[in-house]
Amino acid sequence: MARKTDIPPSYYGEPRKFDPGFRGPIHNRGCTDVVCCVVFVVCILGYIALGTVAWIHGDPRKVVYPTDSHGQFCGQQGTPNANKAILFYFNILQCANPAVLINLQCPTTQLCVSKCPDRFATYLDMQYNYRYNKSYWEYYRQFCKPGFDNPRKSVAQVLRDEDCPSMIVPSRPFLQRCFPDFITRNGTLTVANKTVFKDGLGKTRSVIDLRDAANQVTAMQQGVESGITSLLDAKEVGMKIFEDYANSWYWILIGLVITMVVSLAFILLLRFTAGVLLWLIIFGVIAVVGYGIWHCYWEFSTLRGKPHGDGDVTISDIGFQTDFRVYLQLSQTWLIFMISLSVIEAVIIVILIFLRRRVRIAIALLKEGSRAIGYIMSTLFYPIITFVLLAICIAYWAVTAVFLASSGDAVYKVMSTQDKCMYANLTCDPETFSQTNVTKVCPGSQCTFAFYGGESLYHRYIFVLQLCNLLVFLWLVNFTIALGQCTLAGAFASYYWALRKPQDIPSCPLFSSFSRAVRYHTGSLAFGSLILAVVQMFRIVLEYLDHKLKGAHNAFTRFLICCLKCCFWCLEHFIKFMNRNAYIMIAIYGKNFCTSAKDAFFLLMRNVVRVAVLDKVTDFLLFLGKVLISGSVGVLAFFFFTRKIPVIQEEVPSLNYYWVPLLTVIFGSYLIAHGFFNVYAMCVDTLFLCFLVDLEVNSGSAARPFYMSSTLRQILDKKNSKRRKDKR
Repeated sequence: MARKTDIPPSYYGEPRKFDPGFRGPIHNRGCTDVVCCVVFVVCILGYIALGTVAWIHGDPRKVVYPTDSHGQFCGQQGTPNANKAILFYFNILQCANPAVLINLQCPTTQLCVSKCPDRFATYLDMQYNYRYNKSYWEYYRQFCKPGFDNPRKSVAQVLRDEDCPSMIVPSRPFLQRCFPDFITRNGTLTVANKTVFKDGLGKTRSVIDLRDAANQVTAMQQGVESGITSLLDAKEVGMKIFEDYANSWYWILIGLVITMVVSLAFILLLRFTAGVLLWLIIFGVIAVVGYGIWHCYWEFSTLRGKPHGDGDVTISDIGFQTDFRVYLQLSQTWLIFMISLSVIEAVIIVILIFLRRRVRIAIALLKEGSRAIGYIMSTLFYPIITFVLLAICIAYWAVTAVFLASSGDAVYKVMSTQDKCMYANLTCDPETFSQTNVTKVCPGSQCTFAFYGGESLYHRYIFVLQLCNLLVFLWLVNFTIALGQCTLAGAFASYYWALRKPQDIPSCPLFSSFSRAVRYHTGSLAFGSLILAVVQMFRIVLEYLDHKLKGAHNAFTRFLICCLKCCFWCLEHFIKFMNRNAYIMIAIYGKNFCTSAKDAFFLLMRNVVRVAVLDKVTDFLLFLGKVLISGSVGVLAFFFFTRKIPVIQEEVPSLNYYWVPLLTVIFGSYLIAHGFFNVYAMCVDTLFLCFLVDLEVNSGSAARPFYMSSTLRQILDKKNSKRRKDKR
């Protein structure tokens, strides 16, 4: 037994005896944070129950199908509207009322139809032409209520009983609703080559009135204020984009496969290129800053040497100028630039001198990470499992949210075109509405479908259930990410603590690590994920409040919200950093979350400079790799889709917009590289914590050898005893 004074401090921050049997991640471990595990399982069961209740009460048809004024779905199979999938507005001009955006309903009768009108017509025109040709009525009646068959009924009576529209305009379906068929000719907005038309009462109206009404309905349906004309143009562009994807998907897939191969090769080659890349970048920055100093000195000397120039004029003499080029004519400006760059150059050189060993350690760990992935290649494909689990979580949350939002019965409200109607926006019964005096007090009022809701306990707490749905969703997403981090950490820790590599690396390290994480540490992972989910929930609430208070004039409230958003952003990133390192400690030592987080925190604080250097070096190299890979594949895709590669010009598909597959390849390449490099970053972080523990608990003796690579031992001037042969 070694003397107490010979035992180095452990990563716990206090002396402890070394466990000579420690050979990496502990296999004989117990369950941790059992209470949180039980709570997590109960929450999952409750989440399933919530989804079941939502599926029982909800009806996604309310989201998929438009609903007419009587709450009936348009286009639903097995109903009288099965062949009527489009919603038609009796008088779309009434949708120009600002109340549309407040009540989310247009105050006019809405009817399900099989097709939209293709001509201008009014009820009065139809009655006049009906005397000579009955086909006018046959066409017009398809936009009237089913069962109405009295073309001789007066306009006043028809409008009172809401039997037929007073007019129809040429329209085409968009968002399963009939919107006027706008066409711009020579800069003038027209409908069926007309700029004016007559409404049902014989009044001449402008096409602009139709556009304003259509804009209101579009804003109501989409939550935006973009015009209907731009949306229709976007639909045409969307069809062309779809055609481009259909013609080029095969080549897009090839580009993404190339990205996977290049990303894998880049990671495996980092063991040879990490040092060269980093030192080239460092000396390149020093050279660029040095050139900047020389250029500033040359400009300063040139301006200073002018006999009657601006060399003696100072910045204070000319004051504030909006044209920045004025300052570039002053020697004082270049002197300030030169001094600033000189200070920056000196700081870089001094930091490099004092941190050169830590930079070398960071490079060695990056190379070691590349070797570890080379021995455990299966880790590169674990993100697929994470992606599948995240997709399941997102799909379940989205479906549950839709069913919750569509829960309830149809609620009808009084819609009036009069601003001062005392019954406006009150609930009503469409079956008894005609027997009330509402239409007498507020002429033109209608009892129309508004939304789905109810008065039961379930319906009153829909919003609370939506919040619970969101919170559990965030918890599950963070748990899935935590499970991936802990699994990868356990696999890479098995590599580090293998004295002879690769002989001592256990078989199937990734599967073993995954099994340990699920079997023993579900509670710990759930605990860390819950903390992060709560913070993210607060951030979402703050974003919601900030969105609601944007129009407020209370400057203090907006400032307070902004400060809270900043604080919670910092808190979220700090918790992510701590959770990541806590999961590494859990994977290695099998302790609970709080103990592992405390151990990781104090271990990192005792090596804070090393942490900062490694973190920045790793982030920079990985960012450089992502940009390099996505940029290279993007350039290759650009030359291919623009037919600038003579050998394969004939293979290039015909495209409307070559930038559609190009941007898809670039974005997809960046995401693939990001997935690969996330595994590599987790590998480097795990090896770094193992390296710090190795330094603190081992001494290089035969009983307690260093597990770090020979390169790291040379940098730190550490040696293992010759009594144990190191075959690495």
